[in-house]
Amino acid sequence: MPDSLLCTNRDFEQAYLRNVDTVFRVCFIYLKQSRADLEDAVQDTFLKLIKADKRFESLEHEKAWLIVTATNTCKNYLKSKWKRDVVLNDQLFSNRGSEDQFSDLDNNTVIQGVMDLPAKYKTIIYLYYYEGYKTEEIAKLLKKKPATVRNLLHRARGLLRNELEGIPYEY
Repeated sequence: MPDSLLCTNRDFEQAYLRNVDTVFRVCFIYLKQSRADLEDAVQDTFLKLIKADKRFESLEHEKAWLIVTATNTCKNYLKSKWKRDVVLNDQLFSNRGSEDQFSDLDNNTVIQGVMDLPAKYKTIIYLYYYEGYKTEEIAKLLKKKPATVRNLLHRARGLLRNELEGIPYEY
């Protein structure tokens, strides 16, 4: 859909089908406790896509916009005083990282470890390992310096490693 708006229901449907899994996973990182909030955040993200008078340079640009929009939507949900605490026990991720340093652990254990990370690390880990973005691309998406992203990724790995090994992490 280069250089065009989402003009038809079919355009939107195709964009939805291309990106719904990614948006759902991003929202799951933040809203794992509430299935209802999770589904609402996914829906709100795609409603923002419909309402946005936005031209995407490529499908990758569209995906990046949706990831950032989903992240911001979830952060707004977390700020809400109405958030509920419902346990969600679905298995949603499949690790796509080729050289995963945690590959010997049960995938659910690693996912839970990622979920328990502070919010600023969750997105970095997700984009790097699950979506396969490079640190420079993540920096562009999150409007941070590449060195900051690498530092956050290093800290996130340390936190995750120590959490999985049961050792407190020192910055």
